[in-house]
Amino acid sequence: MEKDIRWKQRFENFQRAYKLLEQALNIKVPSQVERAGMIQFFEMTFELSWKMMKDYLESEGFVVNSPKEAIKQAFRADVIKDGQGWIDILAGRNLTVHTYGEKTAVSVESSIRETYYPLLKDLYLLFEEKIQR
Repeated sequence: MEKDIRWKQRFENFQRAYKLLEQALNIKVPSQVERAGMIQFFEMTFELSWKMMKDYLESEGFVVNSPKEAIKQAFRADVIKDGQGWIDILAGRNLTVHTYGEKTAVSVESSIRETYYPLLKDLYLLFEEKIQR
């Protein structure tokens, strides 16, 4: 029972971070500081997304120990549709955590807008529906 509640609690935090990322993405031409904020919101949203998937999968009886395992198991369990896209998000998050320069930031912004955000949105909508059941 506690594991079932845990993913629901994690969803609340994921939802808050997701909404902040969504607001940041509404800024069409962000300043350097706004872009840095967007990237930070992306990092928070991603961290909460894989942890939410982990908690959900564990409530379903799976054992998950890392972000990569959570992504692979979520794909196998049909929680996410684009496993490679999620592996790409993980790589993008790792890039933002370990390197920072304006050229990298602009590239990451583009990836967030075009690739990562749509996948996070799909996950958000799926779990929003699960919460309402």
